[in-house]
Amino acid sequence: MNRIDRLAAILIQLQSRPLVKAQDLATRFSISLRTVYRDVRALEEAGVPVIGEAGTGYRLMDGYKLPPIMFNGDEASALLTAAKLMQSLSDAPTSNHYHSALDKIRAVLRLTEKHHIAGIDEHVAVVPHPSFAYRPPAELHLSKILQAIASTAVLQISYVSIGKNEHLQRKVEPIGIYYQGSHWYLAAYCHLRNDYRNFRTDKISRLEPTGDKMTKTHPPLQDFLNRLTEKRELQKVVIEVKREIVKYFGEQKYYQGFVKEEAHRDRVRMTFLSASLTGFARWFLLFGDEAVILEPLELKEMVAALAEKILKKLERSATLLT
Repeated sequence: MNRIDRLAAILIQLQSRPLVKAQDLATRFSISLRTVYRDVRALEEAGVPVIGEAGTGYRLMDGYKLPPIMFNGDEASALLTAAKLMQSLSDAPTSNHYHSALDKIRAVLRLTEKHHIAGIDEHVAVVPHPSFAYRPPAELHLSKILQAIASTAVLQISYVSIGKNEHLQRKVEPIGIYYQGSHWYLAAYCHLRNDYRNFRTDKISRLEPTGDKMTKTHPPLQDFLNRLTEKRELQKVVIEVKREIVKYFGEQKYYQGFVKEEAHRDRVRMTFLSASLTGFARWFLLFGDEAVILEPLELKEMVAALAEKILKKLERSATLLT
């Protein structure tokens, strides 16, 4: 990126955020802090009222406005693609808010970009995988959760637990939302447990502010997600399968922790990092007649035990029918 484009990009960053740290600019544009300081000084010399706050970052003077920002064709395409994803992966209120914002952005596009979006609108689609029957409900509470985070509000939620199917009431302090495995989750500090928990938002039947404010300062959402990852004890699994059946695994292999695959004579050797050997053992039974387990031994024993249990049930059923 040349310097003119970088100065324009830095200006956009200053427009879009209340405060921008110098280190964040250096990381985003892969430049040194010294270069950031020079670029900000260049903007100031060009008449842009940048206010530098020691130890915090930069911001634009209150009330300073710039003309509408122009988008190029690639950026307009990215906006349209994001709109399709929002429609498919979020709830109706969030999707409606996004499309309303997109309409306002379209209003300031140049005529060529408007024609560009109109021309490709019918050529971008998000199609659900036929193997997944899940469909999000009309309300996932995403907007309400984000509003609560912005206002540091404590929420009262009515929630159905996934494991025991119990109807629960919780007071929580929300710290963020994230999307994983076809579901949206609320990460929050639970007053009952005095610890951080996650809640699937499609299992929340009711959500409303309590009128109370958050009692503590919470770490960033990424810290919570990192902790989730650290809690999982991943175990290496290596299997060999016939080459011709690998194509039937599809996306399911990624849910089992797929890492890599290598050709090995007439077979394919596949490596996984599994969070649940029990779950992997049950998945392995789907194609076990065409595969072998190389490691770990514990997985071989699990599969053997499951197969023996199935065989005994089949034998009992055959006996009852005779």
